[in-house]
Amino acid sequence: CAVKKDAGDDADCTDGILVYSSVQREEGGITVDGGEGIGRITKPGLEQPVGAAAINSTPRKMIVEAAACEMQDAKEACGLTVTISAPMGREIAKKTFNPRLGIEGGISILGTTGIVEPMSVRAVVETIRTEMNQKKTQNTEILFLSPGNYGRSFALEEWGIDIEQCVKCSNYIGETLDMALEMGFEKILFIGHIGKLAKVAAGVMNTHSLVADARMEAFCACAVLGGCDIATAKRVLSCTAADEAVEILQTGGVLEGAMHSMLGRILANMRARTENKIQIEAVVFSNRYGTLARSEKALEFIRALR
Repeated sequence: CAVKKDAGDDADCTDGILVYSSVQREEGGITVDGGEGIGRITKPGLEQPVGAAAINSTPRKMIVEAAACEMQDAKEACGLTVTISAPMGREIAKKTFNPRLGIEGGISILGTTGIVEPMSVRAVVETIRTEMNQKKTQNTEILFLSPGNYGRSFALEEWGIDIEQCVKCSNYIGETLDMALEMGFEKILFIGHIGKLAKVAAGVMNTHSLVADARMEAFCACAVLGGCDIATAKRVLSCTAADEAVEILQTGGVLEGAMHSMLGRILANMRARTENKIQIEAVVFSNRYGTLARSEKALEFIRALR
């Protein structure tokens, strides 16, 4: 069977395409794979391993859970292979960043919640403003910001910070800092994934991939400042994913120095955006490697929030 994708307010090149699922009986277990028009991973550093279909963990988990529920209702005990395909995916993928990322042959199946939220720029920024106003009204001393669910989850799992305290700023880091200054916040804790904050290190304050991508340039510059050699710098510059670059720096023994330099640039750019009127502390992390760098008083802010 197939469903027609409705991209809603966040319409992109996949809007209106048919996404198919075919199910076949197998021996034991439920597996998920990609068929026609679903990309394959060809380079390391992405969420799935090389050779796997470009279907991320959350969609895989949701598909397996849905299939298992139907199997239970039908009182079936066999295994299943669920194959996701998108016949238009191969052509559509040419309009995306997939070939650059090392995803060949089609589109990716992504997502962290299974819920599509409105992505009109004005609507998102106004939603962020509303949440920040609520925090200000509640006399929140420290404004806790993160681009999205990864940062919120990391704060909860690593330090037990209630995710309801976090304001998600999405890609609109610059606008969010502007609003924080306007509202009179004096302290900010920013917890973000290295893939987003590497862009901020390069001065990019809207981190949407269609606006700018200076991640590897920032990685390369910070790696050199951290003491890496030219060969390592060239390898970093050719990476497609942040975790891939982190792995190279770790192997080369310069990760700590590079992350120290990157954190300094992130803080300098954020503080400059707020005219140095807000005390900003930051934590940079990776889902694979955990905390990569944190500023001097970040733990003090974390304890206060906790």
